[in-house]
Amino acid sequence: MSSRVGLGFDVHPFGGDGPLVLGGVTLDGPGLAGHSDADVIAHAVADALLGAAGLPDLGTQFPADGDRDRGASSTGLLREISEMIASAGWRVANVDVVVAAEQPRLAPHLPAMVSALADALAAVRPEVVTVKPKRAEGLGAIGRAEGIAAWAVALLISLDGS
Repeated sequence: MSSRVGLGFDVHPFGGDGPLVLGGVTLDGPGLAGHSDADVIAHAVADALLGAAGLPDLGTQFPADGDRDRGASSTGLLREISEMIASAGWRVANVDVVVAAEQPRLAPHLPAMVSALADALAAVRPEVVTVKPKRAEGLGAIGRAEGIAAWAVALLISLDGS
């Protein structure tokens, strides 16, 4: 069976006009600045999946220079990406995410995030998605609560079993 791994990263500062959306879940707190809903978790997952499938990155797939995707749901974009990778002959084996944020506290929201991401990826089992919150312990821009960053790794396996 053929498999491929991809790595994704995203970071956004606080200061957006919309609500704070992380992993497809709307949370209390200031929103992140970005062209879409600025969901750093979904964006990192998207780039990990696209990289593993050998497809162009998120910014190439959904350019931020027009109105088409302004304010778009990032989990909606993940659904489109899931269809792209399936069309390219791949399926998601697993996705592992680390999100760095000083605020808000993410632990109570992890089950909802995992569920939303698994749903967007058409994952057979939610266990294929993991999200782990971390703090920067006051170091750097993330530690000063100026924004949120996320890293994701995705493993894809071939649909044809080769």
